[in-house]
Amino acid sequence: MAVKTDTEVIIGGKVFTLSGYESEEYLQKVAAYLNNKISEYADDESFKRLPLDTQSVLIQLNIADDYFKARKQIELLEEDIANRDKELYDLKHELIATQIKMENTERNLKKANGGPVS
Repeated sequence: MAVKTDTEVIIGGKVFTLSGYESEEYLQKVAAYLNNKISEYADDESFKRLPLDTQSVLIQLNIADDYFKARKQIELLEEDIANRDKELYDLKHELIATQIKMENTERNLKKANGGPVS
């Protein structure tokens, strides 16, 4: 059974205790991601003038955008893998069919030349 991890992290200059079944390194990585998102806006004067709840929503929208773009990329990669698998399957069958034709041609050639047929 997985062990629950409690880890202190700093997000936006505040200390939080994150709990989860992931490793401490993973939880720190999540906090670092959030801090990077926050720092993307930190130097934007127009952003700083917005109410805190609006700032929070904009950061959440940015994170959701990242999520949906990542999901789309996963879908494209999965589709690419499926297409490559189908192409590989088709190539394997084409190779087998070609090998069978080659064996039949060799057999017919031996038969035509009067040699032993295997």
